[in-house]
Amino acid sequence: MGRLIGALVLGVAGVAILMSLGIWQMQRLAWKEGILAEIAARIAADPVALPLVPDPKDHPYLPVALEGRFDPGFVRVLVSQKGMGAGYRIISALETPTGRRVLVDRGVIPVAAAMPPDGLGAVSVTGNLHWPKERDGFTPANDLADNLWFARDVAELAAHLGAEPVLLIARTITPAEAAIRPLPVGLETIPNDHLSYAITWFSLAAVWLGMTLFLLWRTGTRSA
Repeated sequence: MGRLIGALVLGVAGVAILMSLGIWQMQRLAWKEGILAEIAARIAADPVALPLVPDPKDHPYLPVALEGRFDPGFVRVLVSQKGMGAGYRIISALETPTGRRVLVDRGVIPVAAAMPPDGLGAVSVTGNLHWPKERDGFTPANDLADNLWFARDVAELAAHLGAEPVLLIARTITPAEAAIRPLPVGLETIPNDHLSYAITWFSLAAVWLGMTLFLLWRTGTRSA
C-alpha cells in the first residue's frame, strides 16, 4: 500500500508541475501574440517625419518618410533569403535637404548580380526605423577591405558611412531601383516559440501520466 501511495503522489505531483508549465507557456503565447499585434500595427501605420533624436526605445519600427540623395559608396551585408539564396543587403547613407545623414537599407540583391549604381539622384524613401541585433559570438568580423559585412551593426555602419546611428529599412523607394528588391521590416525575425514549448510540456505530462498508471498497475499486480 505504501508503494502505491508513493507512486500516486509522485505521479500526481509530476503531472501537476508539467501541466502548470504548459499552461504558463500558453499564457506567454497570448502575451507574445499581443506584443506582435502591436508591432504589426506600428509597422503598418502611416509614415511620419524623422524624429529629431531617434531612439531605439521610443521609436522601434516607427514608419518614416524621407527625401534626399544617396551618397556614393555603400555597404553590402551578406544575408540568406528563402527562394533567392545568398544575397547582399545594400546599405547607403542618405542626405536629406536639411543636411541630416541617415542609414537606409535599400534592399537585397543576389550575390551573383552586378553591384547597383554608386549614388543616385533625388529619391523618396518610406520605411521603418530599426536597430537590429544580429551579431553574436558566432558572427564573423566584418571584412572592410572587401566591403563585406555579416551583421547590421548600426553604430559601426554609421561611423563607416558618416551618418547618424539611425537605420531606415526601406519599404518603397521612388524612383524604384530595378536591381534591388526592398526587404521591409516584418515579424519573421521575432521569435515566438511558446506554442511549441507548451506542446512539449503537455506531451511530457501525458507521458508522465502514462508512466504513473503503468507503475500503479505493476505495483498493484505485484502486491496482489
